[in-house]
Amino acid sequence: MLIMIAGPYRGGTNDDPVLMRKNLDNLESVALDIFRKGHVPFIGEWLALPLIKLAGSTKVGDREWEEIQYPIAHRMLEKCDAVLRIAGHSKGADEDVRLAKERGLPVYYAVDEIPALESR
Repeated sequence: MLIMIAGPYRGGTNDDPVLMRKNLDNLESVALDIFRKGHVPFIGEWLALPLIKLAGSTKVGDREWEEIQYPIAHRMLEKCDAVLRIAGHSKGADEDVRLAKERGLPVYYAVDEIPALESR
């Protein structure tokens, strides 16, 4: 499965880049476990951040940032098979979960809930 990892990135950081990096590290901390279960993990920021830079964004929340940050996750939800929602307050992740459920995708709340594929 292609599994989106959803959780806090910007939320609760007051746009502090150090705190945002810490949130991204937290999102990334479960990616290897998902991979080792035989799936492909991804985080919206892995796709959004390079595009935001290319678009010329100069600060979090500017026009270029808003054009890409959440829309790319929503586009990826059309391609993914499941969502892992990690803990923490996040309006964006809550919206990802809402859209995933609307599409009938499974939403997991712990890596242990994700089924492992037979020998990979």
